[in-house]
Amino acid sequence: MPYHKLRELMDVGPVGYPKSDSGVEIKILEKLFTEAEAQTACLLTPIPEEMSQIAARTGQDEGELSEKLENMADKGLVFRIRREGETFFKMAAFQVGLYEYAVKRVDKELAALFKEYYSTTYEGAVGAIDIPGFKVIPVSETIGPDMVLQPFHTLENKIREARKIVVYECICRKEAHLLDHGCDHPLENCLAFGVAAEFFIDAGLGREIDAEECLKILKEADDSGLIHAGANSKHLSNICNCCNCCCGSLKAVASHGYEKNRFFNALYEAKVDADECSACEDCLDRCPVDALTMEDTTIVDREKCLGCGLCASVCPTEAITMHLRPDRTDPYDRMMDMGMAMMERKQQITDKI
Repeated sequence: MPYHKLRELMDVGPVGYPKSDSGVEIKILEKLFTEAEAQTACLLTPIPEEMSQIAARTGQDEGELSEKLENMADKGLVFRIRREGETFFKMAAFQVGLYEYAVKRVDKELAALFKEYYSTTYEGAVGAIDIPGFKVIPVSETIGPDMVLQPFHTLENKIREARKIVVYECICRKEAHLLDHGCDHPLENCLAFGVAAEFFIDAGLGREIDAEECLKILKEADDSGLIHAGANSKHLSNICNCCNCCCGSLKAVASHGYEKNRFFNALYEAKVDADECSACEDCLDRCPVDALTMEDTTIVDREKCLGCGLCASVCPTEAITMHLRPDRTDPYDRMMDMGMAMMERKQQITDKI
């Protein structure tokens, strides 16, 4: 069966596509791919290749294979890159990949399969790697005045410099709505930039926006109490706006007992000026991971704090500000570096078994 072969090939990646006890991961592939599409996907590698390279390597007719892969890319089943008149394809990972690319196709059945797979298998696989895939991007207005922003935190500048920007629906919240336990947070506020944005636009999975609308969406996310989470690299490729009721990674930390650094790189931490704190408690409900408690003033549990700045953004006396953690681990220079680090950790885990 091509689905089992495809699962094995997908499992080679940094987190991979691990096998479950129930076989739900195969059911997901059967729902997304026809057998013929799964066979075609098995011809690809995790590294982008130009169409003529794939045809030569696999012995396929270039014209027929190109038509198949173009159709599959439009369905979000493989990843496509267009550069200077050439088209490249690579195998899609599960996340970020097939899961997010299913945003226009997901129905109640697929949503239930996604939920089962994440909760029974994928969440544990991500947590076991123990390298956060996301970095938390704080609300900029909450950063202490004495803080000099790192170059990779100058978010507004990077957004204005982005070649392409796309917004698309949050697959996590869409999944939750389909399963009748959704929330009232905005749905269309996942953002991608550059190559990733071009793919979403080209495949009709999202809509192209300019920098001004992107900044407006981020402000609305702040107001709604959502965490900005980008890939844990210095390059701006995506921003998820996460809630602790639907987002798989945030639920893992907020509700399922995982340490935050298994999913999120917290570069900042909240600090409270006790003399300025009015003990109003406005900040308590804003924290998505219950890192705040109230005694005479607000107390921050820095082991839990994600450094998102949501607490500081509602403090009426500006007693809470965000500061770089002295023990922080800076993001990887490139996505590839993060992927290689995850692969090494995954191999270490495998060697111990």
